[in-house]
Amino acid sequence: MEIKGKLVDILHHKIYPAIVSYDKGIITNVSEFKPATTTEKYLPFILPGFIDAHVHIESSMLIPSQFAKLAVTHGTIATVSDPHEIANVCGMDGINFMIADGKRVPFYFYFGAPSCVPATIFETAGARLDANDIAHLLEKDEIRYLSEMMNFPGVIAQDPEVIAKISVALKFNKPIDGHAPGLRGEQAKKYIAAGISTDHECFTREEALEKLSYGMHIIIREGSAAKNFEALIDLLNDYPEKIMFCSDDKHPDSLVAGHINQLCERAVKKKINLYHVLRAACINPVIHYKLDSGLLRKGDSADFILIETLENFKVLQTYIKGELVADRGKSLINHSDDNTSGIVNKFSCRFKKPGDFSEENTIGSNKNRFIIEAVDGQLITNKILSEPNHNGISVTNDILKIAVVNRYTDAPVAIGYIKNFGLKNGALASSVAHDSHNIVAVGVSDEDICGAVNSIIENKGGISLYSTVNKMILPLPVAGIMSDKDGYLIAKKYAEIDAAAKVLGCTLTSPYMTLSFMALLVIPHLKISDKGLFDGDTFSLLT
Repeated sequence: MEIKGKLVDILHHKIYPAIVSYDKGIITNVSEFKPATTTEKYLPFILPGFIDAHVHIESSMLIPSQFAKLAVTHGTIATVSDPHEIANVCGMDGINFMIADGKRVPFYFYFGAPSCVPATIFETAGARLDANDIAHLLEKDEIRYLSEMMNFPGVIAQDPEVIAKISVALKFNKPIDGHAPGLRGEQAKKYIAAGISTDHECFTREEALEKLSYGMHIIIREGSAAKNFEALIDLLNDYPEKIMFCSDDKHPDSLVAGHINQLCERAVKKKINLYHVLRAACINPVIHYKLDSGLLRKGDSADFILIETLENFKVLQTYIKGELVADRGKSLINHSDDNTSGIVNKFSCRFKKPGDFSEENTIGSNKNRFIIEAVDGQLITNKILSEPNHNGISVTNDILKIAVVNRYTDAPVAIGYIKNFGLKNGALASSVAHDSHNIVAVGVSDEDICGAVNSIIENKGGISLYSTVNKMILPLPVAGIMSDKDGYLIAKKYAEIDAAAKVLGCTLTSPYMTLSFMALLVIPHLKISDKGLFDGDTFSLLT
């Protein structure tokens, strides 16, 4: 088999007409040729495939095989995937599910060993992974790295369990991913010196520059909720060997629209050097994580993409191990709903009553007047003081109740108050609630919040909308965070419920993605878990 096109030699900064020959999934030869002028004009460009250098597949609400089905249409051939979300729900069973399901399709899923399960001691999760579990995982060929070390205070303080996990990764000579938003100065130096090699949480150029100077690789993130491309992309011209691209969290409708190809197009439009852009998208992840995916060389796996132009990055075809998996926007990955790797889940709480969400029956109250301020397009939140009315909710001032329900056992509900959701009526709820994936809900009344929560409990997972005029649910039966159904169907249903949330008044770009991060305690400044409001600056529950 052979493919003709204008081959882009990223490392040597050359483009030339070439024939790529391959057999049994391996490139047997790459040879330059001299076509007729008219023929050359219409040849497609041949590139190595795109790689998402840090993503939680679970945040797409799709199982790996369905994620792959959508991603290949955009030229993505591989992901560096942290199964942290499902591990927090189902532990080792969840990780094994992801590995097994990923093997059902022609795609490279490079999974990591989740370093922080649970993410903190201030929330209830469904599982716990200790250093012995991490060692067991890192022994596997399928586990390529230690996933993002979110417990940066533990690294700096030399917490024995944290250091034991890092030591295991170093023993196996596998990279260690970082997660240290806003960490600077001597603390950042200590964190990186422990062996942490990447960070995808930088939200300012200055922070990224400092971490680069300490030897870190920076992964520029542009996902459905957190967007740091604009702040960081100019760094690529000066640090082409130290930058990668990632989505981190990508909702299904966003994945249908595009993936890493979109970042390449945007970067080139900003006059970033083409070869630097492609190095970040195709080459650097392979080198850093020691991946098996091919780089268009003789003897490599036959993994490559054909694109229309080096300006629009429209993907014409995607090949993985010599197999054509996407052709002009159509995925050729066949998928059966018969999930032979088995469904996993944990969901044990009983239905709630509206009174369960009243202040006298819940964990937390409004006595300290601290309110979460959501920031559109960011995971970081602000901690603000306010004077809401007697029951805490003030729709006029855009202050709503936020609740977290323990999904693993029956327990009192935790409540707080939040600004910037913009709802005028009804409630939204989700069992996609990083990182422990309890049920998080926001709404204008206890009755609406209760209705949204009970819809999720009934389905043992999902995202829901509940109001007097509309009631919707997108079931997520796999660990309460993913669907095993067709990815395009789930993307369509997600877009519908997202639009319905905006009809209720929500002003956020991605309401459910933002809601899912309001329980993510490791991101400053104020969040909420099933145990109450959490101050990310002091790393403690508010009392």
